[in-house]
Amino acid sequence: MKKVISLLLVSMLVIGLMAGCGSTAANPAPAASTVDSAAPASTPAAEATAAAPAEKAKITLWYYWENKDHQSILAGLCKDYNASQSNIELTTEYTPFADFKKQLSIGLAASKLPDLVLIDNPDMAAYSAMGLFADITDKVSSMPSLSQYFDGPLNSCKLDGKLYGLPFGSNDLALYYNTDMLTAAGVAVPTTWDELKVAAKKLTGNGVTGLGESNVKTEEGTFQFIPWLISAGGDPTKVDSEAGIKAFTLISDLVKDGSMSKESMNWVQSDVLKQFMAKKVAMMINGPWQVPTLKSDAPDLKWSVALIPKDAKYASCLGGENWGVVNGKNVDATVDFLKYITSDSVYMSYIGKFGYFPSRKDLAADKQWTDDPIYKVFVDELNYAVPRGPSPKWPELSNAVSQALQEVITGSKTPEAAAKDAQVTIDAALKQ
Repeated sequence: MKKVISLLLVSMLVIGLMAGCGSTAANPAPAASTVDSAAPASTPAAEATAAAPAEKAKITLWYYWENKDHQSILAGLCKDYNASQSNIELTTEYTPFADFKKQLSIGLAASKLPDLVLIDNPDMAAYSAMGLFADITDKVSSMPSLSQYFDGPLNSCKLDGKLYGLPFGSNDLALYYNTDMLTAAGVAVPTTWDELKVAAKKLTGNGVTGLGESNVKTEEGTFQFIPWLISAGGDPTKVDSEAGIKAFTLISDLVKDGSMSKESMNWVQSDVLKQFMAKKVAMMINGPWQVPTLKSDAPDLKWSVALIPKDAKYASCLGGENWGVVNGKNVDATVDFLKYITSDSVYMSYIGKFGYFPSRKDLAADKQWTDDPIYKVFVDELNYAVPRGPSPKWPELSNAVSQALQEVITGSKTPEAAAKDAQVTIDAALKQ
């Protein structure tokens, strides 16, 4: 009954949007036809029918990565899969991160959806509860690799014990810094909040801000705020606590003294990277997926990474995407692709190129990550990384946090007032 109510609510929310929004998803094609090779062909017509190639199942993948390198790698993987077999044809469609969940909701209400999505892992439970994803528990239970997944990433694909997809990869956040800028300013790599505030201020000036991060009103903003909240001893379900107010105050203070640009409220994580590569930001909070782009697009830039400076304790946020199998006509064909893309050799051929870590224990122990001085920091940071959810209510919680973050950056509310109002929204969501 709850799933029905959730679907009705989604329909009511998006019905006004549908008149101006066209679906970008391809209609699912019928499953590939098969011919019984044991049946006798008694007529020339029957022989012609038997010789005709089977119709391909056409499946569509939606994703939101704005990084051009990531888009290119994904396109190559899909091309390789299509070439590896003759029964299924996979195509991809890009939707900006800010619009991604809206398009899923519209598609759910209008029954116009893709067959597969790459979705931020904390959003998986909410859409599973709405009926977007198919239960594939029995379809993948025989996969030998299933037992190798880390509990956190795999559990983010589950709801009520049922599996609705598989982890794509895992990541977290750390502090990037321009080594030349820190040396010129006589600044040591900060390890605490107090050191961070001093360093950011010294590094600010002449068109440069000391620290940059994504503070947009989406999951990206919440994702980047969580480490500050956890480091202060806070909890995403109790943002009006002393620790929550302290975390919002840190961001407010950095913006007020110019150490962090107010424009960061409009920056996605790739925008922060561009600022860092252009030497307009001396330090940034970002993830390992940016490493390949930094190395290829800014080969002369001198930089390194460190743990995110701490308050009461070190903290980071567990990130990553999941492959979510949409509940439709092409579930079996979609699962076939999942088995291909998560096979050992294929998985290891691409996951590092995205700047992600494998969500599997056996593959994460590879020297590709443990022997690399940059990736090793992110691996160490995983010891302090907390997951978001999983909870069907996470989207409401996340929206409340990112809204409060915007309010303290603009100064429209004090950290105390923003945290208090966010808590009202969070409490109401958790009571539903």
